[in-house]
Amino acid sequence: MAGIVGYGSYAPRYRIKVEEIAKVWGADAPSYKRGLMLKEKSVPAPDQDVITMAVEAARNALKRAKIDPRLIGAIYVGSESHPYAVKPSGTVVAEAIGATPDIHCADFEFACKAGTEGMFVALGLVEAGRMEYALAIGADTSQGAPGDALEYSASAGAAAFIFGTKNTVAEVTHTFSYMTDTPDFWRREYMHYPRHAGRFTGQPAYFKHVTAAAAAIMDMAGKKPGDFDYAVFHQPNGKFPTAVGKKLGFKMEQIEQGLLCPRLGNTYSGSSPMGLTSVLDVAKPGQEIIMVSYGSGAGSDAFIYKVTDRIAEVQDLAPKMTDYLDKNKVHIEYGTYTKFRKKIRMGE
Repeated sequence: MAGIVGYGSYAPRYRIKVEEIAKVWGADAPSYKRGLMLKEKSVPAPDQDVITMAVEAARNALKRAKIDPRLIGAIYVGSESHPYAVKPSGTVVAEAIGATPDIHCADFEFACKAGTEGMFVALGLVEAGRMEYALAIGADTSQGAPGDALEYSASAGAAAFIFGTKNTVAEVTHTFSYMTDTPDFWRREYMHYPRHAGRFTGQPAYFKHVTAAAAAIMDMAGKKPGDFDYAVFHQPNGKFPTAVGKKLGFKMEQIEQGLLCPRLGNTYSGSSPMGLTSVLDVAKPGQEIIMVSYGSGAGSDAFIYKVTDRIAEVQDLAPKMTDYLDKNKVHIEYGTYTKFRKKIRMGE
């Protein structure tokens, strides 16, 4: 059965606390910490972007997969913050990790579910026997307008997964996707920051799609929430994934290992994929994981994974998610943050 052969993640070391953002805009920082369960978020350095983070995550995935990168037949990078409007990210990643030129590359974009889009396609290609291995990456350096609610959560990070049929660490047993035309979040051409529909992004958007996808895939698999050891949902904040999990019947102990947003922020296309890497870092053979992404516009991809005996062999071969969360953090002030994120735009 096809599944994940190697996985890896990456998050920048710089962080900014919600209090630091709130004191500039006169906002109520405790409400973000209590209501949305946000403490701090990652901030990319000036020389970091989607491509550099994707390369780091992909290299970590290769360490765990223990394969020659020249065997990878496709690379898909999902993001809504590709550094170029016209130039692929995937080709740069391919050369950086040592892949061969006879490879298929594509950049995906579907708001925050672009990473799982790539995972869905990469999985399908190896299942169909078109190639031995395929690499999918979800990465973002997400932006929030100064003073907007998004500024408290929009962060940066990446997760990479190599799919294949041999020596898997987690088999994919079921997949399901659910989509509608729901315009809850958007960014038009030439707009620097995205816009959102406030509370509309909740019930008719996030909750409707995540709930529908999760319920459908569990019905397809003949499973109920109690059958899973871990559940990972897209995490625009800490409140939404815990609320949707509770609504579906999951317990907090199933969700908390993959819940990174309170300490990392919303990594957009890397959100649920990074949560999955955190779960795989501690998972044991035979355990089952449900993961449901969400992307505005709107849609969700759902996956069910069954962990194999090989997982213990690979967990310590590359940095774990906790290494990026807890080690070598550097907290910065708002002025440094605005410089790093180019929020002061001269001549405009």
